[in-house]
Amino acid sequence: MPGGRENGSPARRALHGVVDLRAMRIASAGHAVFAAVMIALGVQGFLRGDFTSVWQPVPEGVPGRGILVLFCASVSLASGLGLLFRRTASLASGALLGALVLWFLLWRVRGLFLASLVEGTWSAGDTLAMTAGAGVLFAAFATDRTRERLGFATGQRGLRIARALYGAALIPFGYAHFAYVKATAGLVPGWLPWHTAWACLTGVTFLAAGAALLAGVCARPAAALSALQMGLFGLLVWVPIVAGGKATGFQKLEFATTLALTAAGWVVAESWGRLRARPN
Repeated sequence: MPGGRENGSPARRALHGVVDLRAMRIASAGHAVFAAVMIALGVQGFLRGDFTSVWQPVPEGVPGRGILVLFCASVSLASGLGLLFRRTASLASGALLGALVLWFLLWRVRGLFLASLVEGTWSAGDTLAMTAGAGVLFAAFATDRTRERLGFATGQRGLRIARALYGAALIPFGYAHFAYVKATAGLVPGWLPWHTAWACLTGVTFLAAGAALLAGVCARPAAALSALQMGLFGLLVWVPIVAGGKATGFQKLEFATTLALTAAGWVVAESWGRLRARPN
């Protein structure tokens, strides 16, 4: 069979294990990292049979908990894969956005009233940051039909909402640095001096970045610097701990959370550039 006919259709290419790179839609580095993180979290969820960082915490004893675990793992994996391709990017980002909004309403709002102030707001911040990342991608990849039906979540309006959500997410991160200043200072690498000062400084920068994004003042550098700060935290704090082979389950979860939040922040920072949505 001639090569042109053998590889001519998407179905034949799929059957022969050939990936059509032209069908992929990698708009930016942040988009690629965000999709890869979601794929990894989906695979991890299936392998562990438990909620991963994006979906934690969920109370023990919740009816149908095992089904919820499979649901979250499926959403993570399917949305991550879907974000890689032109035809499915809009659907994948929309499905992830919807799932995260639902998750926030089901568990994070509840946690604000039942959990401690730091734990409840931190978990809410985690989900808000991931929702912001999904919101930016949904606004950027929305089809004309989607824009007609869900115009408030697409285009520049959608980006403004996503940026505000990300700004709100950074506030509890900064607050937690002061509420647990000793614990935060203990995570600062030993070769750096003034551990408490670093803990306070990073807390201030989170609060300042959150305020900047909410106010729309210097929002782009605030988003970029917050993502950089989280990325450096993962590199300098969690990578040595995990690479040392002595990380606890909690520390591994925090490492995965830092990766996910860094990817979300990266996507938000790119909403002024490669991921800029069309005007409404």
